[in-house]
Amino acid sequence: QLADAVDSLRRLALKGVRLPSGVLAHLIHQCGAAASLRHGRRVHLHLKLTGLERPGTFLSNRLIEMYFGCGDVVAARKVFDKMPARNVYSWNSVLSGYAKLGRMNSARRLFERMPERDVVSWNTMVMGYARCGCCDEAARLYRELRRSGTECSEFSFAGILTVCVKLKDWCLSKQVHGQVLVSGYSSNAVIVSTIVDAYAKCGEMTDARRAFDGMRVKDILAWTTLVSGYAKWGNMEAAKGIFDQMPEKNAVSWTALIAGYARNGLGDIALKSLSEMMKLQLKPDQFTFSSSLCACASMASLNQGKQIHGFLIRTYFRPNTIVVCSLIDMYSKCGLLSSARLVFDLEGDNNNVVLWNTMISALAQHGQGKGAIEMFNDMIRLGIKPDRISLLVIVNACSHSGLPKEGLQLFDSITRDHAISPDQEHYACMIDLLGRAGLFDEVINLIRMMPFPPDERIWNALLCVCKIYRNLALGKEAAEHLLELQPNSPEAYIFLSSVYASLGEWKSVEDVRKLMHDRCVTKDRAVSWIETD
Repeated sequence: QLADAVDSLRRLALKGVRLPSGVLAHLIHQCGAAASLRHGRRVHLHLKLTGLERPGTFLSNRLIEMYFGCGDVVAARKVFDKMPARNVYSWNSVLSGYAKLGRMNSARRLFERMPERDVVSWNTMVMGYARCGCCDEAARLYRELRRSGTECSEFSFAGILTVCVKLKDWCLSKQVHGQVLVSGYSSNAVIVSTIVDAYAKCGEMTDARRAFDGMRVKDILAWTTLVSGYAKWGNMEAAKGIFDQMPEKNAVSWTALIAGYARNGLGDIALKSLSEMMKLQLKPDQFTFSSSLCACASMASLNQGKQIHGFLIRTYFRPNTIVVCSLIDMYSKCGLLSSARLVFDLEGDNNNVVLWNTMISALAQHGQGKGAIEMFNDMIRLGIKPDRISLLVIVNACSHSGLPKEGLQLFDSITRDHAISPDQEHYACMIDLLGRAGLFDEVINLIRMMPFPPDERIWNALLCVCKIYRNLALGKEAAEHLLELQPNSPEAYIFLSSVYASLGEWKSVEDVRKLMHDRCVTKDRAVSWIETD
């Protein structure tokens, strides 16, 4: 129908007939909604042929939106620059177009030039920066909005709360929560649900629960957000309590509960919950299957993992990358590396770096370091750019296969050739690689050459390799540094206790154990799963 409508414009132009502005505006809007640049250009041409070389503000605004919707920034800007008169809507249309395309530098330059800004202008900039991951700048602009005296809308609060969630900024969340209450938006279920989510992401579950309890109308999103929050921080008893109180439950609610059990090492309960969900005829989604497969992997439950995989095949379910990666991980952790490789070859998008990382990690788990290196090289040959996770998994593969030389070479080449800046986690992997090979001089040099002070991950990695080689002096130093950063680390106390015991310093052993008791530090119990028929 759009094509027919546009085709008719030529006949109308030949007769000198110009459609009313409202009809033309609707047609331009339809071209933008369909992202049909070809049709949009033809409508614009019709305007020119019928005497509207420079259409008025109303039609120009629609043309700007259409061109941005079709991705033609140059044409949109030309229309804007030629406008004889612009209103704030015109400026906001260009601003929104730049922001949606991620061109925040252009948006910022335009924003600074605006003769008049309204709340839409500010909201567009805040959300644009949030979408691009520049959350600090988004928060700074929001504070500037507050100082400008412009009254915030519900979209202002929705935008900044998205930033709070991403930044996990408790102080900012508290400030925004107060502003929401003062501005009269406390009855907006979506905004308050996002406040609950922001508090939950910060680990402030008391504040999250208080905000939730203050809601006049609690929708299913708010209930599910609270369940997810408790689950994220390991309080599955509270998560289940909230879940049981829910007046209605959907697939998302069940998935939040299943994911919580899987994440907290309660794989058996996660799978029982999946079974209950299926009995209720609720349709699992990608995240449901991913979480359930993670539960199977954590228990090495091959039979249940196969059942889930079989269900996916029987129901013609098209798994996304996350589910395919979960299948690979499940088969790998259940000891079937060949099945993991089959899933990788048959079901995955071989241009996706996440998939390659998962398969390389599976090879590393099985001690096949050389196979992992070969697969990594295949990935590079196919033109797939490695990311920071690729660097972690390949160094880890070399570490667990006793290949320190190869690991060092790969670390140097990946950071140099692919512009990956190693962080604390990468250096911790390198310490593990060198330490497992007994190269403690190289380990010390690496720590000294790091571009930032070591954090707990570095000292924990060093402590682990010192345990392997009984390097008491270096291990004692690592344990002491670890306790400064993580006073509740049981590994550090246990290692220090064993060091003092080996030196016959029994009073020091007693002091360490007393300190553990005073700080309520307990050794984590190991758990093993054995699947039985």
